[in-house]
Amino acid sequence: MDYKAIQELIKTVSDSKLTLVELETEGIKIKLEKKQETAVEKITETIKKVSVEEIPQAAAELMTSEEKVQPRVEEVKKEGTIVTSPIVGTFYASQGPDKESFVKVGSRVKKGDTLCIIEAMKLMNEIDSEVDGEVVEVLVENEQMVEYGQPLFRII
Repeated sequence: MDYKAIQELIKTVSDSKLTLVELETEGIKIKLEKKQETAVEKITETIKKVSVEEIPQAAAELMTSEEKVQPRVEEVKKEGTIVTSPIVGTFYASQGPDKESFVKVGSRVKKGDTLCIIEAMKLMNEIDSEVDGEVVEVLVENEQMVEYGQPLFRII
């Protein structure tokens, strides 16, 4: 394999989506490995070429289709009190499958009222309201597994 053929091979691999090519011919072993360029590297490279005003548009163009489909979640400060789970377990909105939910959106609660039950290791733990107010959001579904500190309700 001559020098020109090796150059052509390098160019072909560089222009393709291949990341690794190994070739053995005429007693010569050639291994070409191409590092995948990350989105950060692409954006940094593009930012160097564009003005400050063009950066948001350039970044949007460089995002993969997967990144475009999954919107970024931004924490929005909302008024009210967020009731979080004090334990890991299964969230239950009522005392039983045929019973009415303790609370739902629009329910008025007083400090000490039961909001839900969280089952942990076969123990039923009642979660009580720490404030008076109105339930404006129920952030979990019935029978959903919840983590320690996971938001359950928003009360204003």
